[in-house]
Amino acid sequence: MTEVQETVSAMRHAAHPLIIQGGMGVGVSGWKLARAVARTGQLGVVSGVALDLLLARRLQLGDPDGDVRRALAAYPRRKAAERILDRYFVPGGIPKGRPFRPIPRLGVRPNPWRDELLAAGNFVEVWLARQGHDGPIGVNYLEKIQLATPASAYGAMLAGVDYVLMGAGIPSEIPALLDALAAGRPANLSITVAGADTPHVITFDPATLATPPGTPPPRRPRFLAIVSAAILAVHLSRSPATRPDGFVLESPVAGGHSAPPRGRMRLDDTGEPVYGPRDRIDLDKVAALGLPFWLAGGHSTPKALAEALAAGASGIQVGTAFALSRDSGLDPRARARLLKDAADGTLQVRNDPSASPTGFPFKVARQPGTLSEQDVYERRPRLCDLGYLRTPYRKPDGEIGYRCPAEPVDTFLRKGGTVEEATGRQCLCNALTATIGLGQTRADGYVEPPLLTLGQDLGFLPHLPSADYGAADVVEYLLSGGTADASAAPDDAEQRPSSALSPT
Repeated sequence: MTEVQETVSAMRHAAHPLIIQGGMGVGVSGWKLARAVARTGQLGVVSGVALDLLLARRLQLGDPDGDVRRALAAYPRRKAAERILDRYFVPGGIPKGRPFRPIPRLGVRPNPWRDELLAAGNFVEVWLARQGHDGPIGVNYLEKIQLATPASAYGAMLAGVDYVLMGAGIPSEIPALLDALAAGRPANLSITVAGADTPHVITFDPATLATPPGTPPPRRPRFLAIVSAAILAVHLSRSPATRPDGFVLESPVAGGHSAPPRGRMRLDDTGEPVYGPRDRIDLDKVAALGLPFWLAGGHSTPKALAEALAAGASGIQVGTAFALSRDSGLDPRARARLLKDAADGTLQVRNDPSASPTGFPFKVARQPGTLSEQDVYERRPRLCDLGYLRTPYRKPDGEIGYRCPAEPVDTFLRKGGTVEEATGRQCLCNALTATIGLGQTRADGYVEPPLLTLGQDLGFLPHLPSADYGAADVVEYLLSGGTADASAAPDDAEQRPSSALSPT
């Protein structure tokens, strides 16, 4: 038995999963992928972004396999499930080319119908992921989408979610929020309002989504904060009110959003952010906190798993390898093109500093017909009709408005934004929804194009059994303890700077 095999074997029966499957995109980490991973005993994770939208659109397409309706039949709030079906379910599906019916947008004003859709959407996704096995299931949220968090988390908890993960910000209030929801108490969450001296506090009362008498209270899930710096882990650990149950330490090569470099933003010759020594995570400092942690970004090999365990981690989080599996929610045609380009060595994944309305760098995979192409980007009319990434801001009259750098530039400027903030921004809400085949068709016939995101480490691909591999194949490979390592792929040494997550 090799040293790698011995290390992994010794950890197989640990209290925590060795592998966390990344919660990617809008529906890429869907219930089918999370269920496939959880069946292996590892942590399967659903993306918690826009699950209200996915619920409504899947029903409008006729829910051909009946999965959504099957989950709604288990939703404790029967009358709410019936209202959702009455409003959105279309037997046989809407005709091709007809626009999807809209759903309520996020806002600071209370909206029981919006909260119901959020809770039900999260319940459906987690409930489906949990069927047919006893493995752990998690849900991944973005701290940036604050307005959706309370109702979304409550819906996931009603379905018995085991873990909540959150990144893209500082999730200091989530432990207390989960405590309150598990106790059935009103939960408060501070919402950042641009231009305001103090945050705006929203309150979500589980009683407004009251379940039938006799329904047991939801169990509190474990909370894992996704961070990119030891100093943030130390900060969150100082108080019981903010302390998570563990951390995912994410390097800059991970897919989707990544933290900007610390200090002044510098770009290299290709226009990508430059990361340096200050961006390395001090694992010793994190380990000293006494909480479990996982390493994410460029760790998709058995050797990387063993190295993570040797450094004191509980395991690794892996995204891209699962996103390209047949169990993911990616449109099958997009997945096939990505795999072909990766095999040919022509796939380009760029860390774009301006694509995301959040201001965080965002990995964009170059593909024809997607918003990664300048001509496709320029042809798309700028609009913000979904609004998950809108920022609340204080108007001159003191009221709260909403703006998004991806909306029409003149509109954004009237709301106090700048040309610099708007330049190059993509509508991720519509684009990522299109990536899983649920893109909107406009009244004039315009079809929303997708935008694909992956991590920049693809060295795992030569070691998987075929291009049509499944999530279980990824887990088997990572736990194989074989001799394959990150240096096996020719370009991997450049793609995965292992020093980005090394003890210092």
